[in-house]
Amino acid sequence: MPARIVARQGPAKLIQMRIGRIASPDGVAFASIDGELGEPSEMTAREIAEHPFGTPTFTGRSWPLADVRLLAPILASKVVCVGKNYADHIAEMGGRPPADPVIFLKPNTAIIGPNTPIRLPANASPVHFEGELAIVIGRACKDVPAAQAVDNILGYTIGNDVSARDQQQSDGQWTRAKGHDTFCPVGPWIVTDLAPFDPADLELRTVVNGDVKQHARTSLMIHDIGAIVEWISAIMTLLPGDLILTGTPAGVGPIEDGDTVSITIEGIGTLTNPVVRKGKP
Repeated sequence: MPARIVARQGPAKLIQMRIGRIASPDGVAFASIDGELGEPSEMTAREIAEHPFGTPTFTGRSWPLADVRLLAPILASKVVCVGKNYADHIAEMGGRPPADPVIFLKPNTAIIGPNTPIRLPANASPVHFEGELAIVIGRACKDVPAAQAVDNILGYTIGNDVSARDQQQSDGQWTRAKGHDTFCPVGPWIVTDLAPFDPADLELRTVVNGDVKQHARTSLMIHDIGAIVEWISAIMTLLPGDLILTGTPAGVGPIEDGDTVSITIEGIGTLTNPVVRKGKP
């Protein structure tokens, strides 16, 4: 999947490009992750000179993907999450569908990348996984109409809204329960255009230790991508690289020390993270 550029109003729009953030022998950099998803041994990382916004400039350096470490694909100024956005998840949690999007924030210090451990706090149990489609904002924007949301989106990735359920229930608000370090795995990369797939109708699957726990489609969202961007941008300015986690379907459940969580979204790839108890190596 090499990068191509298409002209449009405003900044150049990247299409059919996977943007990763890598630790290579030369340091940390953004890169275009090229090759077929089904052939990881053939995939390469081509270093981008600066940042992934607008038209990329390449340094000429590249490595086999196996020779670099994938980091979180973006360091967001903020992570905005949408709660209660799938009717089946609302039902399993005993709630009611909201008329408007329910949003909350995770600190950017919660972000981790692929294969980095989710660390369970000693004072939290149970801790649940939540597989989600994540939107990556491409430019600073405010008061964006739903119909223009796509013009402000860099691309899509996978997120895991890890949540300490006991703290969520006891606190009455969700900052502590969802804000622990490592509670926002993101990755493995950003896909700037999902064609021929439609972000409004992608298959999502979460697997824990080989067992399928969540299996749904993004078409089941109560509030779609345009409505989400419109609602959030009416409240706060969104900056390049900001993440929006769009909600999770039914099937959430506990994770324990030693588990492995893998979230796969059609057209994007798979985000995998091991789980360890905090304090363990």
